[in-house]
Amino acid sequence: MAPTAASNKNVGAVAVAESNNDGSSKEWRLRAPTRGGAMAAAGDKMSIRAVRYKISASVDERGPRPVLPLAHGDPSVFPEFRTAAEAEDAVADALRSGEFNCYPAGVGIPAARRAVADHLSRDLPYKLSSDDIFLTAGGTQAIEVVISILAQPGTNILLPRPGYPNYEVRAAFNNLEVRHFDLIPEKGWEIDLDNLESIADKNTTAMVIINPNNPCGNVYTREHLSKVAEVARKLGILVIADEVYGNLVFGNSTFVPMGCFGHIVPILTIGSLSKRWIVPGWRLGWVAICDPKKILLETKIATLITNFLNVSTDPATFIQGALPNILKNTKEEFFKRIIDLLTETSEICYREIKNIKCITCPHKPEGSMFVMVKLNLYLLEGIHDDVHFCCQLAKEESVILCPGSVLGMENWVRITFAIDSSSLLDGLERIKSFCRRHQKKNLLNVL
Repeated sequence: MAPTAASNKNVGAVAVAESNNDGSSKEWRLRAPTRGGAMAAAGDKMSIRAVRYKISASVDERGPRPVLPLAHGDPSVFPEFRTAAEAEDAVADALRSGEFNCYPAGVGIPAARRAVADHLSRDLPYKLSSDDIFLTAGGTQAIEVVISILAQPGTNILLPRPGYPNYEVRAAFNNLEVRHFDLIPEKGWEIDLDNLESIADKNTTAMVIINPNNPCGNVYTREHLSKVAEVARKLGILVIADEVYGNLVFGNSTFVPMGCFGHIVPILTIGSLSKRWIVPGWRLGWVAICDPKKILLETKIATLITNFLNVSTDPATFIQGALPNILKNTKEEFFKRIIDLLTETSEICYREIKNIKCITCPHKPEGSMFVMVKLNLYLLEGIHDDVHFCCQLAKEESVILCPGSVLGMENWVRITFAIDSSSLLDGLERIKSFCRRHQKKNLLNVL
């Protein structure tokens, strides 16, 4: 017989009763974990992956056209975005050496930590040591580590709106209160510093800055980053600098690591191989402590990170073993090729969006792989919000976009331009056709 479930109000559990053939029953006391429940709920509502799967389910599988993935930043499936041969060779050599089939140290193997420290130090006014570097299973685990060690009863963290939802999910899981500061579309998505300062209090532990920005595609200037550092210093909080898209900038933009301001405020930098090397499936990231004045020494941040990683998963040892040669041997020609591709596709995206009246782009993308656009719902018939827009678009045009509500901005959508140019043009043309088909009848001449 199939088991049946009933709630137990006394212990907050779910009792599952299994009927036996002799008419008796066996009760299994399965508790519903509150922390896991919070994580599951957050993962359903605030996960890009979950929302993307929901929208993809709207696609008509019998449709004659291929599905165009304009929702997430993974161009690795497109041949022109293939990673560097030097990176592939480094992984193959590490694997064939037979030296990296073992368990690694929780914080990462020493040679890989030194390589990341040297790599990051090239752009900083001071040197990092291997003790400042902690290797993680991609940027996702780096976020998990940092949020987990900072979460204390009664504390809060300041997150950007719009932003990357994994921070909010992890905060929910750790009972860490989230407060949002705004990014200003009309000012190139700069941080509203007055807003940032106004929402902090004595229980604020940290703020997050994402640069180059996901989801907005902007790149912060040195001047703006300096102002952010000064505000954080005034508030007495550390800065979590998400630089997963570091150096993926184009046009006249320049990437300035937040660690350059480590003498003003302590920084925890999150980075990875995923985006710059176009290898998100390799799952290699890091947390770097950028704190030349050793302000964090008394807080034992390094010890907390080490303790967390000692009971957590590790990046694959052979990927760690390959890391020194990946960082050392990858040629500038590869990075230039990727930047040239993103420059071309970002220009196409910005240009073509101007011709789609139902969406508005307030700022030309300067970095990362994304652009945020506002939905002009008043022009559309029968479209209720951003999620409905994305689901209907997927159903009718087989184009997948990311709704802004999962990023903290209702009735906006995020579009990736990290895709081959012909597919991008096709996708934007389909969006245009969708908007024309759903235009309000009294606005025929507008679209």
